[in-house]
Amino acid sequence: MTEILITHLGVATPLGNSISSLWNRLISGHTAIRPITRFDTKPYGSKFAAWKDLPVDRENISALEVLLESLWEGVGSLPSNTLLIAATTKGGIDILEQIERGHTVASSGFWPGETAQSIANDLTISSGAFNISAACASGSAAVCQGAALIQANIADAVLVCAFDLVSEFVFSGFSALKILSPEPCRPFDQNREGLTLGEGAAAILLIEPSLAKSEDRKRLGSVVGWAMTNDANHITSPSKSGKGLVQAIGKALTIADLRPVEIGAICAHGTGTVYNDLMELKAIQKVFGSRHIPIFSVKGAMGHTLGAAGALEVCIASKALDEQRVPPTCGCRKPEKGAEKMVSDKIVSFDADYILSVNSGFGGINTALIISR
Repeated sequence: MTEILITHLGVATPLGNSISSLWNRLISGHTAIRPITRFDTKPYGSKFAAWKDLPVDRENISALEVLLESLWEGVGSLPSNTLLIAATTKGGIDILEQIERGHTVASSGFWPGETAQSIANDLTISSGAFNISAACASGSAAVCQGAALIQANIADAVLVCAFDLVSEFVFSGFSALKILSPEPCRPFDQNREGLTLGEGAAAILLIEPSLAKSEDRKRLGSVVGWAMTNDANHITSPSKSGKGLVQAIGKALTIADLRPVEIGAICAHGTGTVYNDLMELKAIQKVFGSRHIPIFSVKGAMGHTLGAAGALEVCIASKALDEQRVPPTCGCRKPEKGAEKMVSDKIVSFDADYILSVNSGFGGINTALIISR
C-alpha cells in the first residue's frame, strides 16, 4: 500500500475557519445556508447560499484574498521543493465582477492560473504552481494529482489549495441550468429539488512519508488510494448508470490494495440534484452490494463549494476517521429509496481505518479518494 501523508489541513468556510470549529458545527447539525444579500436574487431560481461576510464589491479589496487568509495557520515552513496545485472553477471572479461594474481594481489576478501563482509567491513556493479546473471535482482532482506526483517521485511535497466564491456570475449560470433548489438543498432526500451554492477554501499539505518523518511533521491521516475517470456522458449530467464513478472507486481500491468491506464510510458528493444523488447511490450499490455503509453529504450544511468541495471533504473525512463517526446529512428527512439505512440526518458511528470520498463534475469527471487515519 502506498501512503501519501497529510500533515496540514486548513479550512475557510461559513461554518468556521478551523477544522475543529467546522467539525463541531457539522456534527451538531448546523447549516450555513441562508438568504444571500450579496446581490439581488430576484431574477434567479433561488435566494439561498452558504456564504461568508466577505468584502465583495468593494474597490481595491479582493474577497478571495480575505477568504484564503486563515488557511495557512499552523502550516509552518514548507519543504524546499513543495509544489503548489490550486483548484478552482472561477478563481478571483469577484475582481472581474467589480471591473464589469465600473470599479477601480487591479486588471489582473482573477484568472485561475494567476491566482495560483500569486499564492505560490505569497508562500515563497518556487518549485512550481498550476491550477486544476475540473468543474465540481476540482479539489479532489488536485489531491489525486498531488498524490500521483509524489508516488512517481516527481515531487516530495504538494500543497493543494482549493477555493471558490459565491458570485452573481456563477449563481446566474446555475439558475439558467435550472438546478438551483428554491429552498436549502436536501441531499439524498426523496423530495430534493436541486443544489445550493456555497463558498469556501481548503489547504492540504501532502508529503512523502520519509520526508515527513525527517522533518518531524504530525500525521493527520494519509491518502492511500486515488483515481479519476470520465464517463463522457453529457456536458452537465452524469451517466445515470454510475459507470464512471464505479470505475473510479474500483481503481482507488486497487491502488490502496483494499477490499470494499474495509471501507467504513463514504463522504458522498451529494449535491441534492435528482440525477447526481441517484447516480451515486447506484454506483455505491454496485461496489458495496447490499451492505448498509454509512453515507453522508455536507452540502446541506455548507452548500456546494464547487472547486473547493473535494478538498474540503477530504478535510472533513479525515476528521470523521479520527472521531469514528459521520456528521448528519442536513436536509435529508426522507431518504431516497435504497438509501434509507445508509443516509441519515443523525450522527452515525462506524469502526474502520478507511473512508472513501467521491466527487463528480460537469463534463463527466469522477474522482475517488481513500483516506486512512
